[in-house]
Amino acid sequence: MKQLFNFNVFAILLVVFLFACKGNTELKDGYTNTLSFNPGEEARIVEAFLSIKDNTSILLKQGTYKFDNLSIAQVNHIRIKGEGFDKTILDFSDQSQGGEGIRITGVKGFTIDGLTIRDSKGDLIKINKSRDVAITNLHAVWKTADSTSGGYAIYPVLCKNVLIENCYAEGSSDAGIYVGQSDSVIVTKCRAAKNVAGCEIENTAHAQVYDNEFYNNTAGFLIFDLPGLSQRGGYVKAYDNYIHDNNSRNFAKAGSFGTISGVGNASPGSGVIILAASNIEIYANRIINNNSSSITIASGFSVDDKAAEKINGQYSPISTHVKIYDNTIQMGDAFPEPAYQHHIGKLLVAIEQKLNVQDALRKNKRIPFIMYDGFSSNILTGAKGANPDSICISQPGDNVFVNSDFINMAHPEKWRPDTNMAPFTCK
Repeated sequence: MKQLFNFNVFAILLVVFLFACKGNTELKDGYTNTLSFNPGEEARIVEAFLSIKDNTSILLKQGTYKFDNLSIAQVNHIRIKGEGFDKTILDFSDQSQGGEGIRITGVKGFTIDGLTIRDSKGDLIKINKSRDVAITNLHAVWKTADSTSGGYAIYPVLCKNVLIENCYAEGSSDAGIYVGQSDSVIVTKCRAAKNVAGCEIENTAHAQVYDNEFYNNTAGFLIFDLPGLSQRGGYVKAYDNYIHDNNSRNFAKAGSFGTISGVGNASPGSGVIILAASNIEIYANRIINNNSSSITIASGFSVDDKAAEKINGQYSPISTHVKIYDNTIQMGDAFPEPAYQHHIGKLLVAIEQKLNVQDALRKNKRIPFIMYDGFSSNILTGAKGANPDSICISQPGDNVFVNSDFINMAHPEKWRPDTNMAPFTCK
């Protein structure tokens, strides 16, 4: 009887221990402070964000919350968690002030997971000067996709160690997923639709973009380096993505989003655009039915005649060390209608027409899959090398490549696009 009693005591203690462990799950995650809120408690949530302490996890339970804006700054190890993108919804449609729906500044160790944010006046979520950032299972959307939308749905900038995973972005007047001036970035298993650009990696180094789907945008995926910023990007790999049917009109805002090198230059029908970027690999992607240009390799000179004046340690207008290989590429039978009203779209139409006039054997083929603007470092050095900037292409099939000779496009008597890929074929 004594032995049975001891066993029962042990069993009770074990159950208590297990329940205690379960109750400390948040502590195991490293969050010593845990807060939980329901819809209707918006004022308390705003205050909690403003007064948040290190090592805090905030759970926003199922329902719709109405906010003007939310802000967290200068703390460590913070998590905002919902109960699912279809269950926890943060609505900023009545926003009267602030440039973003959610603004995160100077946070080391920030996670946002499992909710939807929608309809802010500016960017939906901007994460600035932070590190060890995880944005997961987040939907960031505007119900109306036009120039009244904010610029960026998901926007980490000046960050280090960023993961964007299982997210969806819609309706941005610039880019749905936009990573700017950051280092060490992964974008994976995301979708972006009905934006000007689905995803853009801008002045960002050491990024991998894979297993994503970018579709029904003006342009699917962009890698840009822009002048006048704090760092130069590069070493970007994009692979195993499905980039398709990006043929929508460009509705970038006038002003900051539409000038000089901005996304306003993306022609409707663009799959991938590489602009003034270096050390880029584009491989093993499906790039389908982007009907103006499947892949564009361009320089800052194509969009800015003063690009040479902006060269410094953080910027060069020439795209260099670009490798494109083993992608599956298909293009539709005609340019999308919005391309005919767009300034770059009109140039692409002209290239196709010029090629077919130059060579009757083309029999009215479409513009080749890969369009290179032809601006090389020769323009800066006076050299004559056929491929001085290490453009490397290994794509099977016919009608793959055109050097569009943009430098002579304004002089019809000199302009001669060239489909000879031999100097650019990977050795």
